[in-house]
Amino acid sequence: MNPTIKIATTADFAFISQLAQEIWYPTYSPILSEAQIAFMLDQLYSIEGISDTVEQGKVFYMLYEGDVAVGFIAVRPLLEKHVFRIESLYLLPSTQGKGYGQLLINFAAELAKAQSFPTLELNVNRQNKAYHFYLKVGFVVAYEIDIPYHDYVLDDYVMQKSI
Repeated sequence: MNPTIKIATTADFAFISQLAQEIWYPTYSPILSEAQIAFMLDQLYSIEGISDTVEQGKVFYMLYEGDVAVGFIAVRPLLEKHVFRIESLYLLPSTQGKGYGQLLINFAAELAKAQSFPTLELNVNRQNKAYHFYLKVGFVVAYEIDIPYHDYVLDDYVMQKSI
C-alpha cells in the first residue's frame, strides 16, 4: 500500500491530536515523566494547541496508509535563519521501520527546495532514539540547547541537514 501525504486542514486537528496521544506515550515514557508528557500533549497537540501553532505559521501534513492516518509532520520556514524547520515528525510505533520517516524528511526537503531554503533543521530530545535515525539520514548536530518550557527543561539537539 503506497503511503500518501496530504496537507492537514482544521478538520484534521482532532486526528493529529489523537495520533500525538498514541505516539507520545510509547516514545517519551522512557525519558520523560507522565506528567510532562500529558502537559506537553495538552500544550502542543490539543486542538487549541495545534490551532495556535498553525496561526503562528506551522503547516501540518498527514501521512496515510490507504485511508488511515499513521503519522504527521509539521514544518515552517524560519526566514531570519534561512532554514526550513521540521517542527514535528511523528509516526505510529507500528509503522516505524517502513521508510515513512525518510519519506516525510524527503517531503520536507522538497518543500524547502521549492522555497529556496538550503537547510532543514529540527530539534530532537537528546535521549530520544530518533536521534540515531536523524544521523542515519544525513542530519548533523549543529548545537545542544536547553529550553525552559513552563516547569520543564527541554534538553535537545538542534540538528541540520543541507539539501
